[in-house]
Amino acid sequence: MVMPRVSWFDIPADDPERAQKFYKKVFDWKFEKWDGPMDYWMAKTGDEQPGIDGGMSKRMPGQMGMTNTITVPSVDEYSKKIIENGGQIIVPKMAIPKVGWISNAMDTEGNIFGFIEMDEKAE
Repeated sequence: MVMPRVSWFDIPADDPERAQKFYKKVFDWKFEKWDGPMDYWMAKTGDEQPGIDGGMSKRMPGQMGMTNTITVPSVDEYSKKIIENGGQIIVPKMAIPKVGWISNAMDTEGNIFGFIEMDEKAE
């Protein structure tokens, strides 16, 4: 069995342009506008060392801090596991067109995380 791993991070920003400038100047990260149904910028964090890439979007009401996303084989299966083990589903399963199915949850300690099932047929 493959162990699910953190595969992506999301940075919420009140001012995405200002935030991108910060991350570019501090860490030399590169940002590119995503050609999808929402304003989203892909963040490239490098190739030389182990790590993950991520993205940035306009902050949604109540959203605080970066969200790590874990790739799983089934959002439905892992939603059930999260609830059975004391977690909560915060954002129900939804499609990211041509990418996959995503949901957000809260662990037993109040930490928010995302989990995604890759599926190019998601609509």
